[in-house]
Amino acid sequence: MNGARSVLAPAGPAARILAELGWPLLIAFMIAAAVMWALIAWVAVRKRGTFDTHAPVEVGGGMAWVVVGGFVIPGIVFTAAFVATIGVLRGFPLQHEQALAPEIRVVGHQWWWQVEYRGARLADRFETANEIHIPTGRPIDIELATVDVIHSFWVPRLHGKVDLVPGLKNTIRIEASEAGVYPGACAEFCGLQHAGMRFQVVAETPDEYQQWLERQRRPAIAMTEPQAARGELIFMRSACPMCHAVLGTSALATAGPDLTHLATRSTIGAAWLPKDIATLHAWVVNAPSLKPGTRMPALTQFTGPELHDLVAYLEALQ
Repeated sequence: MNGARSVLAPAGPAARILAELGWPLLIAFMIAAAVMWALIAWVAVRKRGTFDTHAPVEVGGGMAWVVVGGFVIPGIVFTAAFVATIGVLRGFPLQHEQALAPEIRVVGHQWWWQVEYRGARLADRFETANEIHIPTGRPIDIELATVDVIHSFWVPRLHGKVDLVPGLKNTIRIEASEAGVYPGACAEFCGLQHAGMRFQVVAETPDEYQQWLERQRRPAIAMTEPQAARGELIFMRSACPMCHAVLGTSALATAGPDLTHLATRSTIGAAWLPKDIATLHAWVVNAPSLKPGTRMPALTQFTGPELHDLVAYLEALQ
């Protein structure tokens, strides 16, 4: 596991609490494993004899090893781990202790993440996908929900795993101590593309975060460049608006990710692929070939020039 996803390289208070528990448990496990291997080696190489030089099995003895090694030591270790775990859990807010109105709502889909930013005013609300921006230095409450199967929200360097259960709402409180991009993923098997259901948490300074919020609340910019303008017409006349929304246009569907500011994201396909020109072309034409099981169908009806225009439009969605 590399540092970007290591639970032992925390970048926030919640992950740090878990790491402080994880390190002693890891060390204890390694010591126990070393002792076991030493005992196995001792049994393998010790001097062997015959029943003429050793007491028969029926004589008994050795029960102290069974009691100490099988009951006393495991009992001490498991009790210590249990007490330490309970102490750690007390450091996390319970559901009723968290904010009644979380700032962000994340909805799991097979296989992508819908991200809703809530605000006091309707004009402050907007949606994005697979990329969650947060400010550094303060906790953010996120409501978790799912529209299909059980998913699990996990950002290893910021927090532990929290499940998204059909029919229920859960909440997670995350905080990043420093700016950076923290990879996340679904940690509960949810189908064919479970491994491809990823996301990113982008932690920014409070000023940068506020600027990002203001940009995201704006509708898509008017297309003045000829190729992008042609691409917008192609987008609106195709099947795209049946699944996707672009704020400020007639595309209002919610079956797929919101594309209003697609060009500001660094990945596509639920953080599965980089967002570059070649990948956008390939994704539009045949998304299932890049991510088998994705619900976006292959769109092979576009001519070469139409495809170039459409991708130019997508790249202009700042």
